[in-house]
Amino acid sequence: MQFKNIIGQAGVKEKLAEMVNHNRLSHALLFLGAEGSGALPLAIAFSQYIVCEKINTQNISSIGPSLFGEHNLKDDQSLIMRDACGICPSCVKAQQLIHPDIHFSYPVIPKKTGDKPLSVDYISEWREFVTQYPYGNIFDWLQFIGAENKQGNITAYECNDIIRKLSLKSFESGYKILIMWMPEYLGNEGNKLLKLIEEPPPNTLFILVAENESMILPTIISRTQLIKIPLLEKKDIETALMERANISAEQARKVASISQENYREALQLLQHAEDDWQGLLRDWLNAILKTGPIAQVHWVDEISKIGREKQKQFLHYFNHLLEQAIRLKTIGESSLNIPENEKDFAIRLNKIADISQQQAIIEALDNAIYYIERNAHARMLFHALTIKLYHIIANKTLAEVF
Repeated sequence: MQFKNIIGQAGVKEKLAEMVNHNRLSHALLFLGAEGSGALPLAIAFSQYIVCEKINTQNISSIGPSLFGEHNLKDDQSLIMRDACGICPSCVKAQQLIHPDIHFSYPVIPKKTGDKPLSVDYISEWREFVTQYPYGNIFDWLQFIGAENKQGNITAYECNDIIRKLSLKSFESGYKILIMWMPEYLGNEGNKLLKLIEEPPPNTLFILVAENESMILPTIISRTQLIKIPLLEKKDIETALMERANISAEQARKVASISQENYREALQLLQHAEDDWQGLLRDWLNAILKTGPIAQVHWVDEISKIGREKQKQFLHYFNHLLEQAIRLKTIGESSLNIPENEKDFAIRLNKIADISQQQAIIEALDNAIYYIERNAHARMLFHALTIKLYHIIANKTLAEVF
């Protein structure tokens, strides 16, 4: 995987290339980025950049043989390669995720009761998953390996295996790289790795790829150099959807606008692009504001059946319409370039709730999304959310129903 295959993140790519070419690279990096930002594919592309034979030849000939050495910077910045070549034998292996000096660690489950699971037990599945779903999240991965409701972990047994592998000499590139995805799933057993991270063998690099810094062992964080991966720009998501999913510019704009700067979410939305979220929302609001408890119970029963991912997408869509309603009220209709059906719905939302009420609803929806991601009971959650929305807007006289 090359940097050119990564959506957006131009600033991060430039920084990573400069870290290598200017010898400012720490032995342990923490790539911290929200779901759908591309932190994992960036880490994989970076590892390929490091082992690329042309990059190595360039560095050895101009600044010396050590990735982590102290050398003078190059005078001619135009000579610095900003991406792996993609054609040398090392790049070919790295792209297929079979380079012998690039190792992976990720949460796994025992294949059978009593097993001590290792990441390598699932290496074939891992290669297939990264190839098909490079922007996938931990839920996607655990479902991919058939975990169902089981909790994935990075175990003490895995830590021992990492120590063993990294104590060996490199096979081809001169560098040994470990990419650990989701170190949030590494418990106190991660302290086994502290000495190795702090005093690694020569030319050994740890890359931790995480979404939530607060869930990582502080002793590990203190030994890493933080690389923040920002959310994707909507224009980059639009471009990627048009080029990779072969959809129209208008459809790409619509999906990107409600994707929460999350490319995974954009793909999920595209997969369900034909779902009538607006109709579902209209039914919900009418049940809350007009038709009463029986209609509410019926609506909650229906949405409880559609699955967690669709429930999240529906709530994201409601949030999107509320944000459009706020923009409509603050900057005016003439300045808002959105589809007519969304504009009409936003106007109706402004008739039933003022800006403070809309902000309260957005907060309630965000909380609901948070709990859905953590496997909250759908029927109970949507019953509670229905009651909460009623109370948020109950003190406003309804000018129009949906």
